[in-house]
Amino acid sequence: MNIFLFGAAEKGELCKPIYLHSLDQLLEILGNPPETSEGILCAIQALLLNNSLIYFRVEEEGFSYENYLKGFRLLHKEGLIMKVSAVCMPGMANSEIWDVLLPICRNFRIIILMSEKDLYDYLTEK
Repeated sequence: MNIFLFGAAEKGELCKPIYLHSLDQLLEILGNPPETSEGILCAIQALLLNNSLIYFRVEEEGFSYENYLKGFRLLHKEGLIMKVSAVCMPGMANSEIWDVLLPICRNFRIIILMSEKDLYDYLTEK
């Protein structure tokens, strides 16, 4: 499974897809997670479950809306080429952002991975 994960990181290029296949690569390219970040932790879980990972580094998880929109444009344009089968946006509960992503996921048959907390925040935000 190819997972497209939006997350913050200590280093790595912002708003560019970073293909990761191992924990060593993850540490080398992205470094440590910022204090409140969940992206790196989700990336570790994905890699430990033998998934391919496309990490899209955002400035701040849940808040850098322009960064997320750039990622959505990339998914819309190249989702099939990248063979993305799942999207994960830890810490993002903003319904306006989700409203942009959901049609892309429907069109390309991409599943959404989210934590219970993020789902609750999304459902109660509206």
